[in-house]
Amino acid sequence: QVQLVESGGGLVQAGGSLRLSCAASGIIFSINSMGWYRQAPGEQRELVATITPGGSTTKYSDSVKGRFTISRDNAKKTVYLQMNSLKPEDTAVYYCNAGRVPLGDIGRYWGQGTQVTVSS
Repeated sequence: QVQLVESGGGLVQAGGSLRLSCAASGIIFSINSMGWYRQAPGEQRELVATITPGGSTTKYSDSVKGRFTISRDNAKKTVYLQMNSLKPEDTAVYYCNAGRVPLGDIGRYWGQGTQVTVSS
């Protein structure tokens, strides 16, 4: 059974930082592309960042480029999202995604999501 468990969300003031984690089980983590997506109320789910299985290549949405960093630790089967200089428009539920797909494509597996709220 595949499980992706996100943690690290919370309430932060604008300009602050948070680090999200996603721990995976039930998949061969090192051969899966991993990604973070987010969904704000009334909006569609959108790509935030993705990373290749080996961690050598990443892709970011324009709205977070330069502020967010995706990374992974294959030994710990965990992917991270370091979020700096947070803005109120970053408020959303953040979802972890996994799959054997090209970078930027949506994988088969989803986590349950973690809420990030940025106050102004």
